[in-house]
Amino acid sequence: MNRINKKLQEAKKIFSIYFSAGYPNLNDTVQIIQDLEKNGVDMIEIGLPFSDPLADGPTIQASSTQALHNGMTTQVLFDQLKDVRKTVTIPLVIMGYFNPMLQYGIENFCQKCAEVGIDGLIIPDLPVDVYADEYKATFEKYGLKNIFLITPQTSVERINFIDSVSDGFIYMVSSASVTGSQTGFGAEQADYFKRIADMNLNNPQVIGFGISDKETFNQATHYAKGAIIGSAFIKHLTQNGTGKIKEFVEEII
Repeated sequence: MNRINKKLQEAKKIFSIYFSAGYPNLNDTVQIIQDLEKNGVDMIEIGLPFSDPLADGPTIQASSTQALHNGMTTQVLFDQLKDVRKTVTIPLVIMGYFNPMLQYGIENFCQKCAEVGIDGLIIPDLPVDVYADEYKATFEKYGLKNIFLITPQTSVERINFIDSVSDGFIYMVSSASVTGSQTGFGAEQADYFKRIADMNLNNPQVIGFGISDKETFNQATHYAKGAIIGSAFIKHLTQNGTGKIKEFVEEII
């Protein structure tokens, strides 16, 4: 069974962390992953830096830009991760944009993901219908779960279609804004969380964007299986380096 599916079956709320590979320093990637797992994080999204990150707010954009300047590339990331499964057991997801994957070659990219132990991909600019028609078979060949995003504006019809082609979790974007651009959740977002929960979809939901502390994590996971923190963790890395990851995680859980 894929590690994502196995983790989602556990009787607990899922705490996922996103960070940009190669940030703050090029060779920090694996150490950050190991420290996050050691301190209780359930799943990790490894950001593959890209020069034109449409969904990312300024904090993640800045970390992505710095990682590119540090020398991070698709191949460097795969080289860094080649032995990660000797020490890490939790689900690992690569979040990135479609252009670098196309440049690498979709089949080659999926094969390398399988070789190093990646469990799934989040590709915000790959439309679900294009995926279903052209790439689903390749992803499944290599045992990769493709995770799709929904927003408060996503139609019921499209949500149901995404649910029908998914076999992992659905990434619920908490609002229409980019990452890291809000604090706390209001009634409108709570209504959205409840509306999606009431749809009783086949795939569990994990909420991202706007999760920054224990309060927002608890608000999100009241309605969903889990929540993802990205910008707040990257700010922590920017201020503290990689030495205080334990303190960050303990403040959330």
